[in-house]
Amino acid sequence: MSQAVLSDNQSFDITIVGGGINGLAMAMALSDLPLRIALVDAGSLASEVETVSGQYDPRVCALTESSRQLLDEVGAWPLMRDARVSPYTDMAVWDADGTGNIRFTASEAGLDTLGHIVENRVTTGALLKCLRETDVTLLGNTEIASLRQADDGVQLNTQSGGQLQSRLVIAADGAHSPVRRMAGIPAREWDYQHHAIVTTVQTEQYHQDTAWQIFLPSGPLAFLPLPSDGETHYCSIVWSLVPDQAQQMMTLTDDAFCQKLGRAFEHRLGQVLSTDQRYCMPLRQRHARQYYRGRVVVMGDAAHTIHPLAGQGVNLGLLDARQLSEEIHRACERGGDYADALLLARYQRYREPHNLAVMGIMQGFQQLFGSDHLLLRWMRNTGLSLTNQVPLLKEQIIRQVMNP
Repeated sequence: MSQAVLSDNQSFDITIVGGGINGLAMAMALSDLPLRIALVDAGSLASEVETVSGQYDPRVCALTESSRQLLDEVGAWPLMRDARVSPYTDMAVWDADGTGNIRFTASEAGLDTLGHIVENRVTTGALLKCLRETDVTLLGNTEIASLRQADDGVQLNTQSGGQLQSRLVIAADGAHSPVRRMAGIPAREWDYQHHAIVTTVQTEQYHQDTAWQIFLPSGPLAFLPLPSDGETHYCSIVWSLVPDQAQQMMTLTDDAFCQKLGRAFEHRLGQVLSTDQRYCMPLRQRHARQYYRGRVVVMGDAAHTIHPLAGQGVNLGLLDARQLSEEIHRACERGGDYADALLLARYQRYREPHNLAVMGIMQGFQQLFGSDHLLLRWMRNTGLSLTNQVPLLKEQIIRQVMNP
């Protein structure tokens, strides 16, 4: 269906607010149901990816096999694969302050890949293209101003004065989620005291289909593999720094930035030859204290945001989409209420512990590798090196990450 125009008052069974990866995937996962479904976003919902060339999107995600399977099930993966994706077979992690290191390889677990690095615009473009072949109503350039809940549904009021009536509202509108706030769903949040610099760089040497991560005293630095163009090699970087250092890096010339970046990365891929435009963002962790209130349910970044050091944010959101869509499908098959509190509670019961566990692991990593305490430095170096010598343990870690 092409993009619709919001009339003064429209009614839907399910309204998904947020046109990012998680919201689009949620809409596709529900698109086969005999329900009136709308996807609403403040942006245009206009972009689609047929083929991709030229400059890379600075925003990328490291898709696990579970995420790839979901995207394949809804029809997006073949389009993404034909556009531009970068499979990686290895992951190298080491501590800049010591000798600890670990390397994971897909072959150790009998796998072809550990995952895929994909630009966000490739994923969203493919999902949008798929959605246009469904009966889902796409409402772009539609900003939600307020909402009002009743026993039988939710009224969404837009900035333009229109209204949307819906039996269930799914909030996938990002970390700052206006819908979460309007619904009165509280969230805990805390500042990591770090900013992340993200961009695409050209490296002298091939990335070896490897995701690289070094833990520096200032924070983790990741080089994520992107498709090469002949003998020209690219990586997406995520560099976590304390705010003052991040701001200093943002003021450097491109050449000076590349030199400092190469030294920080220990020139594992030779010289850093060039950089695209740099972006800097503060890092905060958030988690909704509850995943639903009344007939409003949150998912993805609207429910939880974590440190980007392992690239798990989008994967957690896609797992939310899978669980919530399965609950809604099951209710529809039984002729039940897909907005029933027991259903939404079951979704929360399945997803909240897993999301909190991953958040706790990321927080622990950040604290462990961010400390210069001598004992902790010894523990992390010893732990990395010992784990690297136990193939069975490494295989279990790989399989847990690939299929959480």
